[in-house]
Amino acid sequence: MEFTLHGQTVSDPWRWLEDLDSPETRTWIDAQNERTFRFLESVSEREDIRRRVTELWNYPRCGLPYKEGGKYFYLTNDGLQNQWVLRVRDGLDSAARVLIDPNTLSEDGTVALTATSSSRDGRLLAYGLSRAGSDWEEWRVMDVETGTSLPDCLQWVKFSSISWTPNGKGFFYCRYEPPDSGDEYEVQNFHHKLYYHRIGDLQSQDELIYARPDRKEWNFRADVTDDGRYLMIHVWSASNYNLLFYRDLSAAEPVVELIPNFEARYQFIGNDGPVFWLFTDLGASRGQVVAIDTSFANVSTQKTIVPEREETLEQVTVVGENLIACYLANAYTRIHVLNLDGSFIRELSLPGIGTATGFNGKRGDPETFFDFTGFTTPITLFRYDAATDDLSPFFRPPLNFDPDQFETRQVFYDSRDGTRVSMFIASKKGLKLNGTNPVELYGYGGFGISITPSFSSSRIAWMEMGGVFAAPNLRGGGEYGEQWHLAGTRERKQNVFDDFIAAAEWLIENCYTSSERLAITGRSNGGLLVGACLTQRPDLFGAAVPGVGVMDMLRFHKFTIGWSWVSDYGSPENPEDFQTLFAYSPYHNIRPGTEYPATLITTGDHDDRVVPGHSYKFAAALQAAQAGPAPVLIRVEVRAGHGIGKPVSKQIGEVVDSLAFLVKVLREPSWVV
Repeated sequence: MEFTLHGQTVSDPWRWLEDLDSPETRTWIDAQNERTFRFLESVSEREDIRRRVTELWNYPRCGLPYKEGGKYFYLTNDGLQNQWVLRVRDGLDSAARVLIDPNTLSEDGTVALTATSSSRDGRLLAYGLSRAGSDWEEWRVMDVETGTSLPDCLQWVKFSSISWTPNGKGFFYCRYEPPDSGDEYEVQNFHHKLYYHRIGDLQSQDELIYARPDRKEWNFRADVTDDGRYLMIHVWSASNYNLLFYRDLSAAEPVVELIPNFEARYQFIGNDGPVFWLFTDLGASRGQVVAIDTSFANVSTQKTIVPEREETLEQVTVVGENLIACYLANAYTRIHVLNLDGSFIRELSLPGIGTATGFNGKRGDPETFFDFTGFTTPITLFRYDAATDDLSPFFRPPLNFDPDQFETRQVFYDSRDGTRVSMFIASKKGLKLNGTNPVELYGYGGFGISITPSFSSSRIAWMEMGGVFAAPNLRGGGEYGEQWHLAGTRERKQNVFDDFIAAAEWLIENCYTSSERLAITGRSNGGLLVGACLTQRPDLFGAAVPGVGVMDMLRFHKFTIGWSWVSDYGSPENPEDFQTLFAYSPYHNIRPGTEYPATLITTGDHDDRVVPGHSYKFAAALQAAQAGPAPVLIRVEVRAGHGIGKPVSKQIGEVVDSLAFLVKVLREPSWVV
């Protein structure tokens, strides 16, 4: 079919694949999967790859604990469990007991525990469940001591936090109105509403706390302050920035619009009575901490507590009587411990160059936990006492590989316009720069998300086979602050693709690899990145693996939460944005008669964030246009979504097939499907 937008005729011959459950689409999916798995089964190394990936995956894991009422709640996985198990300890030295094992809730492992939140006395636990990879959650409540479930059941919850009132009688949460039957995975997500649920009530009895019928695109996240006095309401929408409102729970007062304009990012950190400590990038691209005395209700009176530095301020939390400031210095973590007035106390010594996350806590309790990881370092957990500076291991995973065999280096290269870009490269030690190494070039470049060192069993398997892993810090990410992010958005989105292409050219010029042995990978916005670079420079790459990608840039805003991405992409309804989007939209820039590299597109048939129609249409169009011998395949995971709660068995299966695909296509000069 064809349609006209802003005077431009647009071809969309595969529109029918947007009807996800039609008999025609299901027949197409079955035929595609049959073709794809026939190809994958021809890879002689596939079972060896499966065996080694499974071995590398099979080690115990532990999630970050959080403490309520003296109890410690945390997730564990013995290595190959499909879903993580929630455990609790009555004290740090007490034995752990299982609270929720979602592996018992479905035969195929597709029911996932998405989030948990305990009342402040540790007596009750609210927990969210997702099915088949959907972003939709169902929330229930449990008695922690007995492990019995209460009758409470909340449905149609999405993009919500859960925050209890101090008395433990209920909590705040957000949800949408129920969609029509059959529209759950495609309906646009508008009219988010903030509710209060009292334990024991039906959901229909929940109290509506805040809604904006006049602002259907506004979404909310609510958190009760440590002192229990205020309800903080973060408002996000189709913008890079957010609003910040609050309500005084100690008095019958209306919601106060503290930050009423979308002009910067604001995140609540903590408070000292009416004085709020906030993270913001207003006038400080790399972030700062300010204090606002709400007694005066005048944002212009804000006082700078932690000024902007050369490093990027990623996160600030209140732990005990300290601020814990997490910085990024050239995309790896540095931690500063500060007084509440922002004055420096010490820098926390980390195990090396890598990524540290966590540091959650409460005012008056100096105890906190964080994890640390790197490209060859599995996640290790630490306990930190900010008052005594005592740092001790909480959980160290056993290793089933030799980390001394590998090394990580950071290089810098120039993009097309001369911008300096950093890139991490991980490989076996003693790598020979002879231009023959198979390289996986991974990227994201969007929404201010930083790509920092992180561990993956699949990358270890890839490097053990002689592969090289490279991850550039593209514009559009948050590694160097908000200006770096904005430099890769809207009419500047091409900068992201140029940065990625320049990384590929640098790897070739510096003899790491050749075009024939270079693969590009990415997921979601990273899938868009791969699709755009694949269509712009098909000659530069030997293979491409775009996962759950945004491929149709003229219709992304019409499904689920896609409308909110106009903050980074711009809107197809805007004539100027349309020209930019049409110029790089992967689906619309496929050219018949072109030799494209070997491509494996991956998606899930229940993806309700980036609906699978994007990948279906892109695959169909690329297959029809392919003029060369390289295969163009799509792998559709059944009963899976964007990635949330994907069972370990399905994760391993996708990793194995992606690696097997790359091993085959980067090795052979010709292909037979």
